[in-house]
Amino acid sequence: MSNSRILKNNDLALLLLRLGVGVIFIVAGWGKLNGIEGTQNFFGNINIPMPGIMAWVVAIVEFLGGVMILVGFKIRIPALLLAITMLVAILTTKLGADNPFRAMRLDLMLLLTSLALSMIGAGKYSLDSILSKSKTVE
Repeated sequence: MSNSRILKNNDLALLLLRLGVGVIFIVAGWGKLNGIEGTQNFFGNINIPMPGIMAWVVAIVEFLGGVMILVGFKIRIPALLLAITMLVAILTTKLGADNPFRAMRLDLMLLLTSLALSMIGAGKYSLDSILSKSKTVE
């Protein structure tokens, strides 16, 4: 397989990864935004500091970060913030479960994929790529 074909496949793989991760975080963030009081109460129950504020922070990071990842716009920082969010979720709610791995498998996958996206970037099929091409043309 030629190098150009491999790179094309890598960019397609990044797009698929961004679509999956982005949609999951958008849905999770939207749910928190639409039930913020419940999220605040839950955060208080698991001893998250400043649960009223942190519920908003997490909801906004998940929703806006998910949108940014989905469209491929400046994803490195939101992906890192989402990875941190998943790490906190694992440490505060999953490790004490009867079967910790079963409880944390989705969170762990989102943590790892978010970290990978923060390191690799958005790829060719992204808003970042479109914007960089338009700057080159000007």
